[in-house]
Amino acid sequence: MSASDKIKNTAEKAKGAVKEGAGKVTDNERLEAEGKADQAKADVKQAGEKVKDAFKD
Repeated sequence: MSASDKIKNTAEKAKGAVKEGAGKVTDNERLEAEGKADQAKADVKQAGEKVKDAFKD
């Protein structure tokens, strides 16, 4: 996984965590769900990058 991909995925996961937290604080279920979805998307991307890295070696 390249460093820029790691940074992008980490940033996306952090953004999702912030959204989720803001949704919880404001009792906004839609925002909370968006945050969880952003985090899940980042996790899937990271897993995909790890698989690609495994086959590169």
